[in-house]
Amino acid sequence: MGLENFFANKTGFVATKLDHVINDVVNWGRSNSLWPYPFATACCGIEFMGAVGNTHDISRFGAELVRFSPRQADLLIVAGTITYKMVPILKKIYEQMLEPKWVIAFGVCAASGGFYNNYSVVQGIDRVIPVDVYLPGCPPRPEAFFDALIALQKKIAGEEIEEHYRERRPQLRPDSDTNWGVPPVDPADRGIRRGC
Repeated sequence: MGLENFFANKTGFVATKLDHVINDVVNWGRSNSLWPYPFATACCGIEFMGAVGNTHDISRFGAELVRFSPRQADLLIVAGTITYKMVPILKKIYEQMLEPKWVIAFGVCAASGGFYNNYSVVQGIDRVIPVDVYLPGCPPRPEAFFDALIALQKKIAGEEIEEHYRERRPQLRPDSDTNWGVPPVDPADRGIRRGC
């Protein structure tokens, strides 16, 4: 019985303790070196720009390196209203991001559709991509954004390394229709929309 067998079955105290130490070090590095990708579509995007500006010190949280390429980012910040026409682009950006990846729904429009309760607005991006932290507000203040970053860092610190690589799915109801096409318009409503 050599060291290979001792570490292979992971029943010894040293092997399990080493796993916890490695997990803690990796999660510490991940939580303190977030590279955000802003997907800003409305007024929340302006508030995000204010949060990463020189007035606030976002570098305290290790997230000051804003990337505008999804292949270089691991944190997607969806800020603003998302319409059904934007969904394929948002899904493609999410799929192109590095693993492990996290998502913050920045503002009430990204989290729940906001006050745009109509046919063209997605009522929460959690129907499209998995969300880790929801940030309420219309628009949320920079301090609230920093609180969301801290909450995400705590979530990352508590993860197991293997846990994050499981397939994560959006929070859809079983009877949800995933066809994101534009709904058809009733012929009776066409005259109303044109002002006839």
